Amino acid sequence: MPRLADRLRLSYGQKLFLLASVPLILAAMAIALLVAAQSRAMAERELQSLETRLIEAKKRELRNYVTQARNGFYFIYGSASPDDEAAKQQVMQILAAMIYGDEGFFFVYDYDGTNLVSPRQTHLINRNWWDLTDGNGTPVVQEFIATARAGAGYVEHLWPKPTTGKEARMITYVTSFPSWRWAVGTGVFIDDVLASVAASRAEVQARVQRTFVYIGAITLAALLSVFLSGLFLNIRERRLADAKLKELTQRVFDAQEEERGRVARELHDGISQILVGVKYALDIARRRVLQGGDGAAETLEKGIGNLSEAIHEVRRISRDLRPGVLDDLGLGPAIKALTDDFRARTGIETRFETVVFRNRLDQDAKIALYRIAQEALTNVERHSGATEVVIDLRGHRSGATLRVGDNGQGLERRDGPRPGIGLRNMQERMDQLGGTLRVLSSRTGTVIEAVVPLTHMLPPEDGTAPTRNRRRA
Repeated sequence: MPRLADRLRLSYGQKLFLLASVPLILAAMAIALLVAAQSRAMAERELQSLETRLIEAKKRELRNYVTQARNGFYFIYGSASPDDEAAKQQVMQILAAMIYGDEGFFFVYDYDGTNLVSPRQTHLINRNWWDLTDGNGTPVVQEFIATARAGAGYVEHLWPKPTTGKEARMITYVTSFPSWRWAVGTGVFIDDVLASVAASRAEVQARVQRTFVYIGAITLAALLSVFLSGLFLNIRERRLADAKLKELTQRVFDAQEEERGRVARELHDGISQILVGVKYALDIARRRVLQGGDGAAETLEKGIGNLSEAIHEVRRISRDLRPGVLDDLGLGPAIKALTDDFRARTGIETRFETVVFRNRLDQDAKIALYRIAQEALTNVERHSGATEVVIDLRGHRSGATLRVGDNGQGLERRDGPRPGIGLRNMQERMDQLGGTLRVLSSRTGTVIEAVVPLTHMLPPEDGTAPTRNRRRA
């Protein structure tokens, strides 16, 4: 299970890729669904409108056919009596002859359901079709007669096509000859209209599918762009990180070597020479004691003085490496001791000002501010040419601030062996604490200001517990 969890744990680059790709995929899906829904709805409305217009055109055409046919023999029907069989035969002959196109014809049914005229389907003539129904169960002849009794109208039904014998959708216009009790009409098949609408609907569906494909292709291209860009940036950032890591490692090594060299010089130039002097003094005193001469006590006294000086040098070097007063008394006394030592060693007028803290700094913040003050004084001593230095340390509502100002020549005119390394060290210490470092430099001096955030302040009643993991104020 731990191995599986390790495999499922995402790297930073994978999380960044998901953060960029998931919203893109969701947006593309939403756009595709919205476009598809709107396209289908719009196309369906247009197709329904097209189908309605085509069918209405067919209906008007049928009505014109029936009206023209009725006008053609109305002079016969209008002057004939209800039982004028000769007139009926003459009208039936006219209607039987009125065929058009490949499948158009007129039909006549009496009100009892008997077919009187059907020129393209003669097997229907003189037979009663009252109970005839189509494939959908519609009583077609009864619908014809009911529409004729109502005056006139349209009937939509299925009917066998004369050319194929198979049922197809048909619209029929029926009118009546009420005195003869006839239902007269003609119809037109609309399967071509339905086929055209179905083809248009299929084309719309194909367009929607192509739209999905296009959106998918665009999304895939965008994802590939994001992936390749992320890969490029990841490689570039990794190279930069490696370069910075190498640079930082080299700087750490350089700082270690520099510190080791400084300690070695301190030991060689100071303590080593003092101890050599002590050794010579002890040798001289030993010889004088063995020879029984005078002056042994004076020589021992001088050796003891040299030994005390060596002890003082050891303490100074130890204080520079890790001042004990920082742990014992706090940051203020440690910087005060650093200031006094700097004034005594360099002769530069140095003042230290501070305000009593209501809260105390945690250990990391104390070390960082002490090292920044130490580095700033080192830069003043080596490069600035200043005659006065002011160090100010105080706490406030936002945390704590250390300011080191001098009246030297400014950073622009300093020429050190490793320019900028001290400032980079200060900046890195502040970055680790989440604080800020400002450097204000001019020809009249330099001010270095380090601000530690409130998260590194301890309440007075908790002087030892770290607050690194506490919630930031």
